[in-house]
Amino acid sequence: MQEDKIYYSMREVCRQTGVTPAALRFWEKSFDQLSPRKDGHGNRYYTSQEIALIARIKYIRDELKITRIEAIRRELQTDKKQSALKHSVADILRNVRAELVELRAMVNPNAD
Repeated sequence: MQEDKIYYSMREVCRQTGVTPAALRFWEKSFDQLSPRKDGHGNRYYTSQEIALIARIKYIRDELKITRIEAIRRELQTDKKQSALKHSVADILRNVRAELVELRAMVNPNAD
């Protein structure tokens, strides 16, 4: 994500987060904190704070396996710091795992 950019299109957000456009539109209706700016044609533009919120919602849904909207709302309200920390740790562990897989392939290219 570029730091000098203020708004990101829905396509960019979907690419960055792995969330579908349909899910983003649904989440807009479900979470008051998520209200992207719209231009005259109805195109949505998200801030980096909204993208971080989308990533947290996705983490809660996919990693914590909390799928009910009310439960996700509660998690967002009551566990902001802990959820953000868990999200960061999960990202770090995924990156470490990817690096280990690469190293294993370099050390033993025939293992698979």
